[in-house]
Parts: sequence; structure tokens; C-alpha cells
Amino acid sequence: MSDEFLSQEEIDALLGGETEEKEEVEEKPSVAPFDFSEVEHIKKGGLPGFELIFERWIKVFREEVRKILPRINMVTKENIYITRFQNFMLKIPLPSSYTIFSMRPLKESALLVVDSRLVFTVISVLFGGPAKPFKVEGREFTKLEMRVVEDFINAALKTYEQVWDAFYPVMVEVRSIELNPSLARIVSPNEKVIIVECKMDIDGYEAPFYFCFPQSMFLPIKDIVYSQVAFAEDPVWKKSIEEKIRKTNVRLGFELVKMKLKIKDILEWEEGTELMLYVSPDQEFRLFVEDKHKFYAKLGKLNDKYAAMITRPVFEEEE
Repeated sequence: MSDEFLSQEEIDALLGGETEEKEEVEEKPSVAPFDFSEVEHIKKGGLPGFELIFERWIKVFREEVRKILPRINMVTKENIYITRFQNFMLKIPLPSSYTIFSMRPLKESALLVVDSRLVFTVISVLFGGPAKPFKVEGREFTKLEMRVVEDFINAALKTYEQVWDAFYPVMVEVRSIELNPSLARIVSPNEKVIIVECKMDIDGYEAPFYFCFPQSMFLPIKDIVYSQVAFAEDPVWKKSIEEKIRKTNVRLGFELVKMKLKIKDILEWEEGTELMLYVSPDQEFRLFVEDKHKFYAKLGKLNDKYAAMITRPVFEEEE
């Protein structure tokens, strides 16, 4: 009868073996292939020239896009980084607009992605609604929404070409506007691209839009994109400032003569009283700009109207 029972050592051995087998069974489901692309390091920085290009583009584009929608408060460049093309495309919500454009003589094509949140916010504001995107799922843009997208794209790429013209003239051409992301594949999914993330503030709501460039696109002009040497001056912004200054209205004052008179003499003046100023045609007078003495000028006539001919400027040391 005792032969039918197991010893304690045999029981322990059996129980230990079963435990090891259970642990092995439990560990197997937790083992899975590791996808390194999911934790790929996003490279930021390293494109100082490119940063400056977009900083200047933002300044010019902000003025241009306000012609379409005056309620735009600010346009900003949030970040520039390098990542894989497929990782970038997966982050874009649908529907969105994908504009494929070229920059001749550079070979590759680039993308301008207009986020649906930006389009719907603009539409809402244009029709008197709040600066907040409305929910739209399962449909493409309407004709009206596409018209807003096209106006935005034209303004963005027009000013973008102007900024490049000062350093490396390019011809920006729109190749197509796609709504299906699978048709907007400018490079292979695993190829690295440069992403420029921008935001537009519309009455307090910030809506994003993006530029996407193949990293190899700018290799022929890497000295411009990867350095700041070519951007010591800002001719585009300088020209814009000059145009604004020329359109600024200022108040001019022309001082012919100064006289000291007694109050009793002034009280005796009547309508028709002549005041002798003793002004000579060859005499120089002071010309004021907003109460500041800036020029010397001579008195004359032009088309039966009195005029001042500037003879010389006033320098600070003279003052």
C-alpha cells in the first residue's frame, strides 16, 4: 500500500517542474518583435539657414494672408525637425489638403499640408461664426472649402518664392492638390524629410499647417540651408520696411520768419492788414517734419501754388 504513495522529494520535484513549465508558458506571450521606428529620435536644429528663410517668410506671408482674412492675429514658425516621411503623414488628420509643388531648378518635389482645422476655422470666421473648427467626419472638402484652400496656398507659395529670390532664385510651381494622402507620396515611406511646423492664430485659436521637404532636396545648396553666412542681411524685409515708410503720412511745417510783436499792435489788426515779412527768394528757411527741424528749403511756386524746394538736410551736429 505504501508503494502507491509518493515521497516528499518526489512531490517537490513534480511541483517544481510544473512551476517552471507554467512560468515558461506565461513568459512566451510577452515576447514580441521591437519596432525601433516607433521610438526613432527626431532630429531638431542643424538647419540655421533654413530657420532664417522661414522666419523671413513668416513676416511677408503674415501681411499677405491678412488680405484674405483680417482677423488673423499672428502666424508663427513653431519648429523645424527631421523625421521619416511615414511618421509625419500618420500625424495629419483627415480631411486635409496636400499641395505638391516644385522649386526649380531643385529636382525633388515638396509638400504644403493645410490641416482641416485651419480650413474649418477660416470658414467659420468668414461666415460670422466663432474661431473654432466644426467637426466634419467621413467627407472631403466642399467647393467653397477648396476655394479657401487655394487662396491660402497661392498666398503662401507666392511669398515663399519672393523670400528665396534674394538668395537663390527658384521658380515655385504647383504640380497638384491632393486630398488623398496616398497620392501625396513625394518620397518613400522610410526616407527622411524636413518638416516645418507653422501655426496661425485666428481670434485666439491656433490652427496648424506644415511644409514637408525631402532631406536630399537641398543638397545642391547645402551652404545656404546649413549656414547663416548668406543671411547677414535681410533684403526682403528691408524692402518691405522701405515701402511702408514711403506710404507713411507725416506733417510738414515751413517756417518763413519769426517776429516779435506787442499785444497792443496785434489788437489793432483788422481784416486786410498787411504784414511785411521781408522774405527774399534766395533765403533759406527751416522745414520741419513732425516738429523736428530736418531740412533747409527755399520758397517758390509750382502750378500757381506756393512750394518749398529742399536745399540741404540738417545733421544732428548742426542741432
